[in-house]
Amino acid sequence: MSHRTKLRINKKIKEQISHEKLQVIIKDQPKRRLKGQKWMWILLCYPIGGLCLILAQNSSFLAEELFSKRIFWLFSQSVATITGWIPFSLAEMILVIGIPVLFLFFLIHFIRLVRQKEQRRKRIQDGLIHAGKGVLTAGGVLFLWFVLGCGVNYYRYPFSYYSGLEVKESSVEELYGLCKELAQYAGYAREELLSEEESKIYQYQGSIKELGNAAKQAYITLARQYPILSGIYSSPKPVLLSKLMSRTEITGIFIPFTMEANVNVDIPDYSLGSTMCHELAHLHGFIREDEANYISYLACIHSGNPDLVYSGYMEALIISANALYKKNKELYYQVRELYTAGMIQDLVDNSLYWKQFENTVISNTANKINDVYLKINNQEDGVQSYGRMVDLLLAEYRQRQEGTT
Repeated sequence: MSHRTKLRINKKIKEQISHEKLQVIIKDQPKRRLKGQKWMWILLCYPIGGLCLILAQNSSFLAEELFSKRIFWLFSQSVATITGWIPFSLAEMILVIGIPVLFLFFLIHFIRLVRQKEQRRKRIQDGLIHAGKGVLTAGGVLFLWFVLGCGVNYYRYPFSYYSGLEVKESSVEELYGLCKELAQYAGYAREELLSEEESKIYQYQGSIKELGNAAKQAYITLARQYPILSGIYSSPKPVLLSKLMSRTEITGIFIPFTMEANVNVDIPDYSLGSTMCHELAHLHGFIREDEANYISYLACIHSGNPDLVYSGYMEALIISANALYKKNKELYYQVRELYTAGMIQDLVDNSLYWKQFENTVISNTANKINDVYLKINNQEDGVQSYGRMVDLLLAEYRQRQEGTT
């Protein structure tokens, strides 16, 4: 075979190989394009989440029957079952570890860009594009997750729908009667705990884990009376950075992404139990703060646990007495005369604890953020919605009074 013939054969083989490669590239092009655009499908989370919120806002029936009692219930129970096995707060660990890891990741990439000068501008542009895609996709997933795991529940039926309580305007005399009753019950509960050391500040004698288990058991008991509260309850998670959490004046926080009830365990002991029960109310879809306070009160006083009972009555008394003080200071001071020495010691200790965190940059910023968040989520009174628990307490008080007449 001549040299020229060999060249022709080699040329044909190369042309054939090139043609085959081109065909493969052409065939793979749609697949590559589709693969490169898969992230865009995740952007549908934004309109889907927005549609869910609009439906919930415009129909309490859909918010309750479709989202809260079905989608949220299945979602929360599944996630809580998994995270409940973790003894610490997964959300806190993600925050504590995730932020430094993310910072280190960007720092490494920045150093690489500084060292490698070739095509630096193109790499920066590509990096920004990829980062933008990551933020958009992650934001979409988190937004939909928040909507289904929390947001829609702001528009569900009020708890009074299940309790049968009639919430209406009440007189100052009724509020005064409620406060007197709560003060007496709180005094009895305090005496049962520390009958021989009345003036000693209350301190919980067990472990945080034991109190958390007691709070979880309290909801299992309460669910027998209110089936809407039945289901899986994971124990409240103690926050390791509780002292830092106090600087924001936050006692607890429910994280819908991990379905965890996180509790500040640095706060005065008398309020630990009611705080745990408050966050557990969020875990079962009652997100409004006033309702979570009331449900926490019910769980505490019906728990049969003396520490929870005292905590429940004290929190209800403080909120109700504050409302009475705004309406009639003279009647408020008459109620104060019913406080035992032990109750006063606990209240003084509580005031001294929170006084160190008042009017700081951190606390004021946190309060403003929390206020805006509550207003955005259909709680127009903002942080003042924590006081609307009094309406439910008064409705229950009237029901008891009518039952005794």
